[in-house]
Amino acid sequence: MALKFEIVTPEKLVRSDEAYMVVVPGSEGDFGVMVGHAPTMSTLRDGALSIYATDGAEPETLEIRGGFAEVNENGLTILAESLG
Repeated sequence: MALKFEIVTPEKLVRSDEAYMVVVPGSEGDFGVMVGHAPTMSTLRDGALSIYATDGAEPETLEIRGGFAEVNENGLTILAESLG
């Protein structure tokens, strides 16, 4: 089972996909999100969002500029101020 995630900026939906794990640059530090993660919300700092397609895969990275992350029963939503 894969984690469903979306990356959204004020302009558009950037990506809607599935992954094994996404590592998010939270304002309190990086945190990894996998299927079954507890519901949470966090502000984001500027940094790299790392997307792991499968266990042990090399990450795909996207630079984001601020925003919020929400984890709920539907997956992970990244509301980024912009992509860098």
